[in-house]
Amino acid sequence: MTDTEFSAKDSGLGVFERYLSVWIALAIILGIAIGAIAPGLVEAVASAEVASVNLVVAVLIWAMIYPMMVGVDFSTISGVARQPKGLIVTLIVNWLIKPFTMAFLAVLFFEYIFAPWISPQDAAQYTAGLILLGAAPCTAMVFVWSQLTRGDATYTLIQVSVNDIIMVFAFAPIVAFLLGVTDITVPWQTLVTATILYVVLPLAAGLLTRRILGSKQAIDAFTARIKPWSIIGLIATVVILFGLQGELILANPFVIALIAVPILIQSYGIFALAYGAAYALRVPHRIAAPCAMIGTSNFFELAVAVAISLFGLNSGAALATVVGVLVEVPVMLSLVAFANRTRAKFA
Repeated sequence: MTDTEFSAKDSGLGVFERYLSVWIALAIILGIAIGAIAPGLVEAVASAEVASVNLVVAVLIWAMIYPMMVGVDFSTISGVARQPKGLIVTLIVNWLIKPFTMAFLAVLFFEYIFAPWISPQDAAQYTAGLILLGAAPCTAMVFVWSQLTRGDATYTLIQVSVNDIIMVFAFAPIVAFLLGVTDITVPWQTLVTATILYVVLPLAAGLLTRRILGSKQAIDAFTARIKPWSIIGLIATVVILFGLQGELILANPFVIALIAVPILIQSYGIFALAYGAAYALRVPHRIAAPCAMIGTSNFFELAVAVAISLFGLNSGAALATVVGVLVEVPVMLSLVAFANRTRAKFA
């Protein structure tokens, strides 16, 4: 089997992951239909809030995030000494470059290039949503991309674990800074609450679960059982979001394409930067490919959750984060194919 023949099917990638964009598209259609037919139902879900946290969505987000956090193993971090350059590239791209280029592209497109077609209020919301996407590097799906490129599974786990540690401390300050720079009011208390609720607590719960289960076999079996709930949570959240956004989208369907443009440019640009840096530093392909993927992909579950907490279920920010989900899978699969075709270029 050649590298280019190593497909999603060959990797054992599940049907939901392989066609995630299809399920998201169907969820969007279903959500818009429900919003038009039974708006009271969606509004009832939207009103179930306590301290700016929607209880229904909080449960769904936890269903998405918790299975991923169970897979994080901090005991692998000591292994970074054998190949530090791959981790260095990942950290620089994820935390010193990616959030800021995403903010720049969002402002460039929504406040200038797309200004004739988007109101200033909507532009600010879409900018905020993209900032949340850019500040949240991938946690779970990167294991899929690593597997598809025949990456080093242990090193990928190291990269994810270190990124999650940094995310606990860096996500809220970076988001607050970038939102402030773009003149978007930052409710600090809500941002910190969302970070604790959707990063710190799920991560702690995942670590506790690993400790209770003990063996790797038990952890893998448990993760396999709860993994479908992650997809169910994502699909249900998308249905709710687009149920609330349906009227806006039907009035201006072009907005989805506009939001996708800076996301596409960011994705391919960040991949080129990280992959090129890894090549220049002579990082082995089994580390270089996942290294580039983790920065290109997004922790969209966190971005969706925080957008809802900060701006509400029916906000443009929440809509922008969901468009990120729709765009991500086909983009990442195209990059997987490119990485596999260029494997021989690496030492």
